[in-house]
Amino acid sequence: MPLCQYRDKPQVVRMAFIVLEAIRGPRRERGEGMTKSTNVQVPRSLEEILRPESCALVVYDMQVGILSQLPHGPDVLAKVLEVLEIARRHSFRIFFMRHMSLPTKLAGVFQLRQAMAWQRVEKPEAVNPWFLRGSPGFELAPEVGVRADEAIFDKISMSAFEGTPLAMALRDCGLISFMICGIATEIGIDPTVRHGADLGFIPIG
Repeated sequence: MPLCQYRDKPQVVRMAFIVLEAIRGPRRERGEGMTKSTNVQVPRSLEEILRPESCALVVYDMQVGILSQLPHGPDVLAKVLEVLEIARRHSFRIFFMRHMSLPTKLAGVFQLRQAMAWQRVEKPEAVNPWFLRGSPGFELAPEVGVRADEAIFDKISMSAFEGTPLAMALRDCGLISFMICGIATEIGIDPTVRHGADLGFIPIG
């Protein structure tokens, strides 16, 4: 099934406004903040979780070849750019994900079945890898303007954590949570949120 068939909900990238509200929101009264138990600090509010020293932003698959398939691609891109601007202004660490196709010779059962479904072809020989490394469709939308202090991780999986250094990078920076925005809700963002929660991170999407 083509990617455009997945109805990517605009509210997925609404966390720009959640971030703003958390940063600008009212301060909690003394004694209502983070709880400490057995030497572990447990955040109790979104404001406590959404701090640059404990949270990162994951931008999922904002690639030229994916955006071009979505009728509402420009709207999604505009919202993601809003989120990026806020995250950068407040010095959040930012990680970009890219979906990568393997050459047909290296693609196994799952990769071929997935490509056949997306491209609506009946035989593996008919598959045309859309996101080969170095191809125009593989690249991130130039508007996101990845900076020198931001990272790009490539994946062949749905979860941003499977087969990538993302979890190691978050833990190495002492982060406990991540925000996520991008494309697409059902096949990428939802698996990443669930996987991240199973790894012990607090997901915000």
